[in-house]
Amino acid sequence: MNHPSKTKQRPVQPRAARQHIIDLRANAPVHRVELVVLRVYPIRRVASTRFTGPVAAACGRDESGIIGLVLWGEQTKRVQVGDILRISNGWCRKRNGELVISTGLDGSMVVLDR
Repeated sequence: MNHPSKTKQRPVQPRAARQHIIDLRANAPVHRVELVVLRVYPIRRVASTRFTGPVAAACGRDESGIIGLVLWGEQTKRVQVGDILRISNGWCRKRNGELVISTGLDGSMVVLDR
């Protein structure tokens, strides 16, 4: 007699509500932001105790505003002007008086559309 195979299903994680750029605050987590990349600046290499590798500044926007973006490591090669990105579990900080977001240590970035 054939029994249907039992497969373990992962519990469904609730998806964080989308945040708008206008609602982001310095020194606070970024749960989920979707934006279009307006510009990517030249890649530079950094070496510190926390990270060694390529870094690039960028900027993006959603319907509520514009924000700076920091691309780390392989993100510098993947992200292009015009890409629509989703950043989840990232971090927001203030740099030179402007808000900047990145994936931080535990976040993720996905290119949704090109």
